[in-house]
Amino acid sequence: MPIRSHRRLIHLAIALLIASTAWWRPATAHATTPSHPTLNAASIDAYVNAYMERTDLPGAVVAVTRGDKVVHAAGYGHTAAGKAMTARTPVPVASLSKSMTALAVMRLVEEGRVDLDQPAHRYLPEFTMADRRAEKITVRQLLNQTSGMADSAYPDLARPQAHTLTEAVADMRGARLAAEPGTEWNYHNPNYFVAARLVEVVSGRPFADYLATQVFRPLGMTHTESVDTTDEMPDHARGYVRAYGMLFPRSHPRWFAAGGHGVVTTADDLSRWLIAQNNQGVSAAGRRVVSARSIDIMHTPPKGREYAMGWSLSPSGEKPRQIRHTGELLTHNAIQTLLPDSRTGIAIVANTGMISGDDAAVMLDGLVDLARGKSPAVRTPFTMKADYVLAALTLLAIALGVLGAVRARRWARRTAGRPLWRVVLRMLPCAVPIVLFAQLTDMVGLFMNREGTLAQLLYIWPALVIWSAAAALASTVAIAARSLAVFRARRARVPGRGAAFTGERPALPRGPLAGL
Repeated sequence: MPIRSHRRLIHLAIALLIASTAWWRPATAHATTPSHPTLNAASIDAYVNAYMERTDLPGAVVAVTRGDKVVHAAGYGHTAAGKAMTARTPVPVASLSKSMTALAVMRLVEEGRVDLDQPAHRYLPEFTMADRRAEKITVRQLLNQTSGMADSAYPDLARPQAHTLTEAVADMRGARLAAEPGTEWNYHNPNYFVAARLVEVVSGRPFADYLATQVFRPLGMTHTESVDTTDEMPDHARGYVRAYGMLFPRSHPRWFAAGGHGVVTTADDLSRWLIAQNNQGVSAAGRRVVSARSIDIMHTPPKGREYAMGWSLSPSGEKPRQIRHTGELLTHNAIQTLLPDSRTGIAIVANTGMISGDDAAVMLDGLVDLARGKSPAVRTPFTMKADYVLAALTLLAIALGVLGAVRARRWARRTAGRPLWRVVLRMLPCAVPIVLFAQLTDMVGLFMNREGTLAQLLYIWPALVIWSAAAALASTVAIAARSLAVFRARRARVPGRGAAFTGERPALPRGPLAGL
């Protein structure tokens, strides 16, 4: 998932979620580094250990390279299974896999077996959609995510998950495009499902085998593999979710991942990957795996865009210039970046989930500072600050719900003389939290440009879901209490029912028949 998706979700949280957090805990601290920091094993260890101590991050792996040399590759902390993390601990890198799938395609391009600007349907006749425009989607458009496919038309993570690439491509037959091919950029995993299946068909070999023999082994990545689903990842991709500053181990639901986010690797192997990217396609051992031109193509977005074949360029003017990509599962998050000006490569994988953790992206900033000779600041993930505000809002919502129920009879008496429609109209604002909770996944999906489920959102940002649910429940209680009080008050006003409501003794009738 690209970094821009996070910015959209942060905007959803609004300034309220960060405006009052400064007094809860300091925003930054500094790792103990020399006055003139140098990017080396000692300074990287110092920074990562300081970060883990401040955030209680359970575990991470880090790979840092410069030129064709490994600066440092190491593991820190422990896995969700309690095993110490080392430079050889296998970790899922999620969407960092896309750049590896793109390189596999480029290998076929260099062999003359694939043309980037030919329709993918030419090489993969089984790739058909309910939209005839899909026949024009080129291989390049798949890799650049400008095919016209999007979550808005085909929400892959909210659908039943496939088991194989053949099934994943077949599932798209009833889908339509969200835009004309080549006209819009939309981050969409199925682009890479199709690209991976294309590799299988053109090469005549299973995608995982092709990656292993034509990409990973030539680069010296001997402990790297591609799997079809998250169930095949180590310990089923079990990791952690952060809420209110605490960490909770959770298992990952089964997601289809081949081609888009299915690679499992190590810090050692990530360092070899980064060297080849910064060394124009030549491995750490001096073996050319792809041409320098192919590397340039993979790192160069179409005109006017920032995304190219599993990599994103930093915005124009940002210093230092970066070529990067994030990768996220519900229980792990990863990031890789290249600093072309210094030929530095950095990759980080943390075992906390997307948004609730985002530790890899935050840690990257510190390591980039080190690479520039600056003292790195130890910052905390966004939710570690926002969750305290959400906790306060949750308690406030519960208190207001209780108060609304306790004062329901008083509220009903104040509105007793008004028409019923006006009473209902006055209660409508109380229903806003209920509507917001019902639409929460849609709103978050709108800001992230991705669709998902409430169960997935409970991984992504538990505190947000709990606050929304608590507010909806409190509103429901208040509305129910007021409605019941209004019903009783109006029932009591009906002739013959006042005594029953007030508990007063009815007046005895008088007259000649009184004693009968």
